[in-house]
Amino acid sequence: MTPHGAGGRPTPAATVVLALRSALYLLVLLLTVAPYSFLTLAWSWVPQQRRYWLVTGWTRLAVAAARVICGIRCQVEGAQNLPDEPVIVLSKHQSAWETLWLTTAMPRPLTFVYKRELNYLPFFGWGIATLGMINIDRSRGKDAFEQVVEQGTERLAKGWWIVIFPEGTRTAPGAHPRYKTGGARLAVRTATRIVPIAVNSGELWPRKAFIKLPGTITVSIGPPIDPSGKSADAVAAQVENWIETEMHRIAPHRYAALRATQSEPAQRGTASA
Repeated sequence: MTPHGAGGRPTPAATVVLALRSALYLLVLLLTVAPYSFLTLAWSWVPQQRRYWLVTGWTRLAVAAARVICGIRCQVEGAQNLPDEPVIVLSKHQSAWETLWLTTAMPRPLTFVYKRELNYLPFFGWGIATLGMINIDRSRGKDAFEQVVEQGTERLAKGWWIVIFPEGTRTAPGAHPRYKTGGARLAVRTATRIVPIAVNSGELWPRKAFIKLPGTITVSIGPPIDPSGKSADAVAAQVENWIETEMHRIAPHRYAALRATQSEPAQRGTASA
């Protein structure tokens, strides 16, 4: 456990230790990503699905290093809900941790939906460009979704799982931004079930934060959601409701203030009556 001072905050000495551990972790990532990216390019002759498992050796290294160096562990609930068929994974997104972890824990190869500009990032971008992920040209506006449908249908037919973060970007713990419907629309168009995932990784690995905290991340995997006979909006609402309900359960302290605020009008109404 990390020593804490008043108010539950880390003591100055503990903060220094956390910073050093976080710096060491970042150094490990920087020193290993370039060699692995070159290996990815060198393995371009290997069949894509087999190459996926070779390349994701780096993400397994990153997750293991976070556990050993930063003390970030995880507990998984609902693993029995993962089906043996192509699915679309819609996950809560609070940090880079789940992006790394998903590739190490899911039983099928994953393809993420990402903006094409990332292909031009040195090393990392070059590597993912060879893996057949779903990349979209955002300048094409509404046509970008048709790119997702076209590429997604092809990946699903090959047995891959598609990962989409319905919030669109990393969110702070306790935040509840509007969910985007792209994943639900893709599920309806391709008649593919959705696996919703709730995760509270932002508690230990906050977005845009250098220091990473030790502790245990909870990952909750929900029962598959069948889009058959439903509209995309109805499917999106079902996914959002399941994930956000789970977030209240696995990170209740983040929603205590919200519940108190919501109860105030009711209490005032009772008092006035």
